[in-house]
Amino acid sequence: MEHSDSHEVTRILQEWDSDEARARLMPLVYNELRRLAQAHLRRERPDHTLQPTALVHEAYLRLVDQSRVEWQGRAHFYGVAAQMMRRVLIDHARARASEKRGGGGRRLSLDEAAELPEERADELLALDEALVRLAGVDERKSRVVELRFFGGLSVAETARVLGVHTATVERDWVVAKAWLYREIGGAA
Repeated sequence: MEHSDSHEVTRILQEWDSDEARARLMPLVYNELRRLAQAHLRRERPDHTLQPTALVHEAYLRLVDQSRVEWQGRAHFYGVAAQMMRRVLIDHARARASEKRGGGGRRLSLDEAAELPEERADELLALDEALVRLAGVDERKSRVVELRFFGGLSVAETARVLGVHTATVERDWVVAKAWLYREIGGAA
């Protein structure tokens, strides 16, 4: 994003309550939101039914439903956008898991089921559950993971969103990854 566009995004975010401002925002942030969506979906299984465009649109619809938000700038906006994308993916994974448990899918023989590609929905749900547990222990570390992993924000951008030093983000990132590895690895 060009420097002038960055300032324009920040200015528009300050006018968030205006429908006209929200309409002007989408063309400015679309490419970056699409990059975030592509990053999210690269971590998913290759045959994922959600496409980056659909993920961007669903997350953006959830973003514009936000009221009483005092945006701290574009990094804060992208952090919340990443959180919305995570929620869309979690909702999608839960729906797929529900279908696997008899939510209208066709029955498979054991031989057919053994040949299916391994689903990543279970991994995403495990990560989400572990992040919820981490938030119960240390909210900031959970937010660091959310902003860095799901949001694709740099250490400096994450520090700005959270209002902490970059060294704090770096420490939290290392500790949170180790904690999550232990939590998810221990569950497997």
